[in-house]
Formats: sequence, C-alpha cells, structure tokens
Amino acid sequence: MGGLRQVTASFVVPGPSGVAIRSSLKGLTGQDETVLRLVGALLGSLASRDLRARCAAGLDHDGEQWARRKQALTGESSSRWAGSITRSTHEQWALARRGQLAHIQGLQAGIETITHRLAQPVGAKGFKGAPGGYRSRREWSAKSRRLHVLEDRLEQVRADWEAGRVRVVRGGKKQRLRWEAERWFLQFDGESGKRYGNETIRITPSGEVSIKLPAPLAGLANAPHGRYVLACRALFRHRGGQWADRIAVNRAVAYRIHYDVGRNRWYVTACWQNPPVRAVPLQAARAGGLVGVDMNADHLAAWRLDEHGNPVEPRRFDYQLDGTAPHRTAPHSTATHNCGMP
Repeated sequence: MGGLRQVTASFVVPGPSGVAIRSSLKGLTGQDETVLRLVGALLGSLASRDLRARCAAGLDHDGEQWARRKQALTGESSSRWAGSITRSTHEQWALARRGQLAHIQGLQAGIETITHRLAQPVGAKGFKGAPGGYRSRREWSAKSRRLHVLEDRLEQVRADWEAGRVRVVRGGKKQRLRWEAERWFLQFDGESGKRYGNETIRITPSGEVSIKLPAPLAGLANAPHGRYVLACRALFRHRGGQWADRIAVNRAVAYRIHYDVGRNRWYVTACWQNPPVRAVPLQAARAGGLVGVDMNADHLAAWRLDEHGNPVEPRRFDYQLDGTAPHRTAPHSTATHNCGMP
C-alpha cells in the first residue's frame, strides 16, 4: 500500500545531559535588591557592549580579538566576570547563527512549495504527497506576489549569513521594567576545585548566597574580599541532595540570579552537567522485559512487556491529587515507588 508512514527502528533514548533547579530568594532586604540591581545593570551593560563587538567582528573573529575583549571587560569588572560575559556572548552569537540558518532553510522550503504550486494548473489536485495547484486565479496571483517577497528576503538573509552578520537583542522592549531585567547579567559558570564549586556566585551548604562584586561596586561589599552576602537563604527542594553532594566536594555548579517582573520575586537557578553515560543497547534492555507506563490524571496505567514488546501483564495504580501539597505528594510517591513489576 502506498502513502503509509514508515515506522523508524526503535532505539534507546540517552539520559539528560544536565540538571537545572531553582529556589526563590525570600527575605531580601532593600539593600540586597539595590545591590543585585546595580550589579546586574553594570554587568548587563558590559555584556551588551561585548555582544555588539562580537557581532561587528562577524566571521573575522579570532582568539586574539577574544583576548582583547576579555581584557577590556576585566578592567571594568573582574577577570572571572569578564570570562563569563564573553562565554555568554559567544553562545548568543552561535545561537543566532543557527537560527539564521534555520530561517534560510525555512525560506527555501516555502519558495520551493510556492514555485511548485504556481507551476500547476489552477484547481489541480495533489498527487502522491505533492501539493496541487491553487484553488483560484486570485489565490494564484496573491501567492505569486508572496513568492517575490520571500525571494527578496532570502537574498538578504543569505547575504547576512555569508558576511557573518547576525542581529541579536538582549531582552525585549514591550515593558520597560521587564526589558531592563532581561538585560541584567547575574550568572556565572561553575569552577571545579573552587570552594563550593563557584568562586563568583557562591552558595554554601546552609544556603548562604554571596556574590563577588565587580571592581566598580566593591564599595558595597559587606563581607571580606569584596563579597556581598544576601540576607536570605537559598533552599533547593528539588534535587537538593544532588546539589549538596556536588558542592560538598567542590564540583562545578553554575548559578543565575534573575528577577521575575510578573511575580515581583528574585530567584536563583543552579545547574550542572551530568557525566556522559553509555546508553544500554536495545537488545540488552529488552532481555528481561520492559514496563510501559501511561500517566493519567488520577492513576498510572502500566503494562509489563515481554522481550518482543508485547503486553503480557497490566497494572493500575490509583492516586488522589486533591487536597494539600503534603497529601498530594504522599500518594503520588507511593504509586510511583510501588510500580516495579516482577
């Protein structure tokens, strides 16, 4: 039979490559918020300037230019902050390039489809998955004009791609406060071997949050070595044990402090990379049978599958999610933990 979709061969999906958890910063004093805003605004302006310099360099950028950019930023912040800003800039530029390429491919696909349909007689039906002609002369004329627009746009985007030009905006401009908050820069990658895995934004096992202030704002420090300690504590409820294990042995943890304008709250996000793990071969995973689970609003429906993927034994685990948070968590955990099948 023609026209049927072919089923791709089964494969084992690799595990997550990283982890990100978040905690709200409750109990910040007015001075804390002032310092966070000042640090974010200063580093954000440096990040915007660095991004502009990177975009201007285009494809001619090299390691020597990177070093000059970092050196210029170091004098206005610190070597660590400068390194974090330049790394973020390179990631933004690379993301913009990937988006630009995807835009080119989308324009090409649209042009090919319209060109094909314009070449068909008006009202012609499609055949074997290929689209037919347009329904009327009016639609044909409109799509003909649309084709010229797309061709002009493709020419412009291709010229930008070949010249290495990208257009990146750090934050939007719909709401002034949100626009400013999105442009703040308060993030730093982790450093293995440094105390608690991060020398610049540090969170201790007890949840104390401190920031190494950039040089122009060192006068705001309330702790030794140019650090500012927030009055609140960060508490990671989700995967908090994993986070604590990492910082206990000084493994790298990256942090980002950000302000949610809609909720009027400050948050800190911690993230780290998982070590690469070799995926189990599909044949080995099937050897002892598998369990297929369907998550529903009030129950888990599970089937034990044999080595060929055939369902051989059903199970159902009911749980009630109404009520308080502790009540919802308890039955959900019980249902999840008891879903192992012989």
